[in-house]
Amino acid sequence: SDVGSQKERVVTEEEWLQKWEMGNIGFHLEEGHPLFQKYLDVLLNGRSGLRIFFPLCGKAVEMKWLADMGHSVVGVEISEQAVKEFFSDHSLPYCEEPVHEISGAKMFQSTSGNISLYCCSIYDLSSSIVGKFDGVWDRGALVAVNPCDRQRYASLMINLVEKNSSYLLVTVSYDPNKYKGPPFYVPESEIKSLFG
Repeated sequence: SDVGSQKERVVTEEEWLQKWEMGNIGFHLEEGHPLFQKYLDVLLNGRSGLRIFFPLCGKAVEMKWLADMGHSVVGVEISEQAVKEFFSDHSLPYCEEPVHEISGAKMFQSTSGNISLYCCSIYDLSSSIVGKFDGVWDRGALVAVNPCDRQRYASLMINLVEKNSSYLLVTVSYDPNKYKGPPFYVPESEIKSLFG
C-alpha cells in the first residue's frame, strides 16, 4: 500500500506544542467524536469501573464523560497547555506533581482522583509507571504518530493493555500523495501488522 511521501515525514514535539500555543487545534472536537458514542458499548462491554487510556489525549471531552460514568481515565499529552485547558474547560480542580521516573514530566490529577493526565512524551511511559488498562480510546494518536514511530507506538500500546481489553481506534482514509499529514494515512494492512 502506497503511503506516498508520508513515510519520511516527521512532526517534532515542538511543532505540536506550537499548534497548541497558536490555537491551531482543528483536531479537537468540542462535542466529542461521533464514533465514540456509536462504539461506547464495545469499549465498555457492560463493565464498570474500568481504567481507560487516552494516548495523545489533548483535551478530549470524552475523558470527562467516562470519568462521570465512574471509570478511571489516564491520558498522556505533550502540551501542558492542553492538559490545563482540559481541567479549566470542565471546571475541574486538580493537583500537579512531578513524575519521578520521568525527567521533567508532570502528572495532573483531578481532586476526585479519577482523571490523571501525564504531561510528557508518550514514549517515556511504561506499565510500571501508569499500570495496565481495560480500554483505549485512540481517536487521534496513531494517525498523529510519525510513520517511522508506529511500531514503537504499537508495541507500547500492546504492553499497556490487559488481556481482555477493548481498543477503539479511529483512522482516516485518503490519498497520501495529496496530503502530507498529520493526520497520517494508516492503511488497514498496516494496522493489522502493528496490532495483530
